[in-house]
Amino acid sequence: MRSHYCGDVNKSHLGQEVTLVGWVNRSRDLGGVVFLDLRDREGLIQVVYDPDLKDVFDVASSLRAEFCVQVKGIVRARPDSQVNTQMKTGEVEILGKELTIINASAPLPLSMDNYQNNSEEQRLKYRYLDLRRPEMAERLIFRAKVTSAVRRFLDSNGFLDIETPILTKATPEGARDYLVPSRTYKGQFFALPQSPQLFKQLLMMSGFDRYYQIVKCFRDEDLRADRQPEFTQIDIETSFMTSEQVMEKTEQMMRGLFQDLLNVDLGEFPRMTFAEAMRRFGSDKPDLRNPLELVDVADLVKDVEFAVFNGPANDQEGRVAALRIPTGASLSRKQIDEYTKFAGIYGAKGLAWMKLNDLDAGMEGIQSPVAKFLTEDIIKQIISRTGGQTGDIILFGADKANVVAEAMGALRLKAGEDFDLLEGQWRPLWVVDFPMFEKINGGLHAVHHPFTAPRGITPAELKADPVGAVSDAYDMVLNGCELGGGSVRIHNAEMQSTVFELLGIEAEEAKEKFGFLLEALRYGTPPHAGLAFGLDRIIMLMTGASSIRDVMAFPKTTTAACPLTNAPGFANPQQLVELGVSVIEKPKTDTE
Repeated sequence: MRSHYCGDVNKSHLGQEVTLVGWVNRSRDLGGVVFLDLRDREGLIQVVYDPDLKDVFDVASSLRAEFCVQVKGIVRARPDSQVNTQMKTGEVEILGKELTIINASAPLPLSMDNYQNNSEEQRLKYRYLDLRRPEMAERLIFRAKVTSAVRRFLDSNGFLDIETPILTKATPEGARDYLVPSRTYKGQFFALPQSPQLFKQLLMMSGFDRYYQIVKCFRDEDLRADRQPEFTQIDIETSFMTSEQVMEKTEQMMRGLFQDLLNVDLGEFPRMTFAEAMRRFGSDKPDLRNPLELVDVADLVKDVEFAVFNGPANDQEGRVAALRIPTGASLSRKQIDEYTKFAGIYGAKGLAWMKLNDLDAGMEGIQSPVAKFLTEDIIKQIISRTGGQTGDIILFGADKANVVAEAMGALRLKAGEDFDLLEGQWRPLWVVDFPMFEKINGGLHAVHHPFTAPRGITPAELKADPVGAVSDAYDMVLNGCELGGGSVRIHNAEMQSTVFELLGIEAEEAKEKFGFLLEALRYGTPPHAGLAFGLDRIIMLMTGASSIRDVMAFPKTTTAACPLTNAPGFANPQQLVELGVSVIEKPKTDTE
């Protein structure tokens, strides 16, 4: 039905007859001449119809937005005064000779321009229309280019694309599983995979050496802008490669993607330990475009008569950190109160501050509600340590170390945006040397997952000091967003059993859930390591989208619903009988 895509017609086709199909982006009648912007996935082109061909002209005059049409005409150059440099096809137009309406369109339920104010609910309900918008089409086409480039890179480096099961068994990955009832095993359930973790390890045990898969994963968890119940991973696993080699290979892949598709050189990928990232930036995925850093001042305030400072300063689990914001003394009291409220979202009980109005004026030039609790010498040391200058403000966080990191880390990002401090467009890094475990409610939890190997210690040494153990793990971070995370895996049955034990997984439970893995580890398992990238996040960053929902064809809402299909829905009662499943109805509220 077509000879060319709309967006591919150019000056090399001058004088040729072409046949195009697509949708009416816009139609306008200007003094007896109809100008039609025809759109397909590759772009727009202008088609001109004049009254000489009355029947064709009458059809052109009847068109409305989103009519699906076929156009036949001659390619000609636009007059110099009408050349549109903003369009790929802006130097040419089509003189229309024939026009067929393939399918008319009803009045549209949403606006189709790129600056529309449609609600997310509207956009997802009519996603098939939303995806026609050039902005959305370009993102999905770009996504296809990324996955194609990833496959080419991995294929050329000896990786094998191997599929793993979607119906599997629940594993402790840190989020809830989506469960699938079994009709043939009534009362029993499969789980949709949160990742192919165990299967890709088993593939390494099977001798396939290098595996990859662009795979759907599922997590039934609370959603954010960069979270979805189903998402896509670039999943990679290797045998006989160290963490350094895995990082080198995947960094090479990521450099290639940005260079080939965006003409961007990502530059150096610095290495930073987890401990350093938390100390300097309050985050294990710091945005290095932001020059602000947290500075520890607990040693300076541990003896002051101010419980807000001296309490955390003398607590082994506490922290007192300062954040200097250049020119921040311009903040009004109302703005400081807004910052205080913002820090409270992350658990901070308050926000102490110190304005450096005029350092040449000594203490007279310092404005702060906490200055009365500090000596002049302590204030000078704080200013010196933070690099304070006249016109700056210093904000203080004092609490448990994790609360200070969360609140001050978030405040650092907000201040960087508010004061337009970001430097450079792309700042990648590797974060390494994560702790093996973290304490939550008195118990140990794996920071990555329970199949991550500790760095350089025996099972006995791990058991003796689990909190002090460092994992052989690594995360790739770009502009404050974790693109992917990975680790060297445990390839020793004794070490794996020790980790399960430390996590409170008793031997019987470990056998029930992971017996196949523990058994497999007994038969010559090679050392192996891998990494999984979040494809949706990569595309979001590369296209400048604000949410991963804008780079997925059919995403869910923030409540994990699909307005397009009205999923999830209620099951047929007969199906539930066959599955051996009963449903507990949601209790009705007084307003229902």
